[in-house]
Amino acid sequence: MLAQLSPDSGDSVAPPVLIFAVTGMGGIGKTALAVEAAHRACAQGWFPGGTLFVDLRGYDDNPVTADQAVLALLDAMGVQGADLPQATERQYDSYRKLLSERQNRTLLILDNASDPSQFLPLLPGTDQHRVLITSRERPDALPVRLIDLETLAPDDSAALVTHALHAADERDDRPAREPEALRELTELCGHLPLALQIAAAMLRRRRGRDIGLLVAEIRRVGDALAVLDNGSRGTDQYGRSLALRPVVETSYRRLPPDQARLLRLLALAPGAETGAEAVAALTDLDMDTAMELLEDLAAAGLVTPVPTGGDVRWRLHDLVRAFGVDAVAADAGLREEGERARERLLDFYLRWADAADERLQWLPALPEPERFTTRAEAFEWLDAERAGLVAAVQWATEDPFAEAAARLARRLAVYLHWRRHFDDWLTVARAAQQASSRTGGLWSEACAWSDLGIALTEAGRAEEAIDAHLHARRLFQAAGDHHGEGATWGYLGYALQEAGRWEQAVEAHTRACDALQTAGDHHDQATAWSNLGYALAETGRAKEAVKALTRARDLYQSAGDPHGEAIALGNLGYAVGKAGQAREAIELYSKSLAIFREFDDWHTAGQVLQRLADAHEATNDLPQARTAYLQAAEAFTRANAPTEAANAQSAAHALT
Repeated sequence: MLAQLSPDSGDSVAPPVLIFAVTGMGGIGKTALAVEAAHRACAQGWFPGGTLFVDLRGYDDNPVTADQAVLALLDAMGVQGADLPQATERQYDSYRKLLSERQNRTLLILDNASDPSQFLPLLPGTDQHRVLITSRERPDALPVRLIDLETLAPDDSAALVTHALHAADERDDRPAREPEALRELTELCGHLPLALQIAAAMLRRRRGRDIGLLVAEIRRVGDALAVLDNGSRGTDQYGRSLALRPVVETSYRRLPPDQARLLRLLALAPGAETGAEAVAALTDLDMDTAMELLEDLAAAGLVTPVPTGGDVRWRLHDLVRAFGVDAVAADAGLREEGERARERLLDFYLRWADAADERLQWLPALPEPERFTTRAEAFEWLDAERAGLVAAVQWATEDPFAEAAARLARRLAVYLHWRRHFDDWLTVARAAQQASSRTGGLWSEACAWSDLGIALTEAGRAEEAIDAHLHARRLFQAAGDHHGEGATWGYLGYALQEAGRWEQAVEAHTRACDALQTAGDHHDQATAWSNLGYALAETGRAKEAVKALTRARDLYQSAGDPHGEAIALGNLGYAVGKAGQAREAIELYSKSLAIFREFDDWHTAGQVLQRLADAHEATNDLPQARTAYLQAAEAFTRANAPTEAANAQSAAHALT
């Protein structure tokens, strides 16, 4: 396989092979082969652009969609935050454009795909780069170089186990002493790498026992062999019976009760990887005990530690996960224990997602949130747990968890908005809406429809968002919640803006201002007046806009929200600038800019600096305009917005 990735592997006449597919049954070693080949190819200098890797989790209950994967790939290429396009179509455009402009040859690994819809939209569309797909199915519809893995040859199976034992203790002579037992063991493992690795881990832990004892134990496990065909019992694509379950089950039966319990419960965790804190909550153990058990399971080859930054997360192979889920489902007592574990995990996620959300929305007049002392700490936790949090929200389809999962979805809205994970946001918003429609009251259902509408707006689906907000408004009316109804008028106004229906947006924002004034909420009133002022400025009603934005500024001040005040000041500068008062606009932009810098809100600071540069140009002060553009480029760079930074830099050069 490595030779095929070489840039010199093709001939001078035939076009280069752009896509490779590693196929074979689960546990055959597809991912390990792909990753090892990528490491060696990069070491040879064949891919100076490096490797882009995404796990599509094709055989999980909730596979990664192409829309989710493109967000991960854009993030890996540095497109984050406000630089990320809102509409899904634009995200794909940005992804392909970046690849087409990438001069250094790059290897894209799309791992664990179950359906072409997961990877077809992610293909680069250029012959500059190479793609490596791993899947249990053969992608016959694509022009690919197929690398179809079969189980290992008997000698290779024996060599794998021998190497694993010698790596732990070079004096281990059991393979040499018991060649027949070793051969039987590899046959019982079906010559499948995953099963062989688990068996080798068992032998390493049982250093004083013969291989023959493990063989006898595996034979005693069961009469009906559980075999694999795309992750289910049966035969493989060649009709061969492969015995993995006895190996896993033998390893499981040898575990002490506390390790076996942790393995079963970890199989129920959402997401492909789980943090140690979440494992402790799931199992109702303290952190030290949970870590010790996880390390024991890793030594047994049943759990894989995944270093992430300065932390470690824990992953189960999908076949081991399936075994754990089956073990729980087969016993009523274990099913009850599993339900309690999932409730604990949801409580854990809810507690800390709530604290993180409070920190993200914290104002100086509010009590200090639990645990997280800075926004950066809240973001760090949410970033690490995002996959599990999003997957846990999807438990809302099950009635026992519907209410808690819907509450968790609401706690994630601000974070997913800020990070611009719109596909995940839509996923959790839809799950919450469906759960609330099934089990919640009018108010809960109204909130869920409102949250879905906001997510749809930010995802560039304004017309759908308008329908969602209209439905939410009717539900708030029926529930008698005038505050909720007023806030929804504001969200509706924003969706109408995004749809280009500005006059209707002005009307909706006006209704929001009236309703929220009646409700007496100064902070939400401030937001409504700020939105109204911006819409008025865009429709050419500058004087009315100035009045609305001045009121918004004053309300933000009385609510103790300096960041909101800075937004109102920036919009006020835009409005007075539209009215021809450039010098007044410059003063307002400067005040706004100072606050954004205090909050380390560099992206918004960059936007204000660009408007400040426009205002200086309007007064014919070109040196100040150039300085503002250069400062905008610096702010966008700090905000990891390279495209906007480059545009600001170009604008500065144009004034030289």
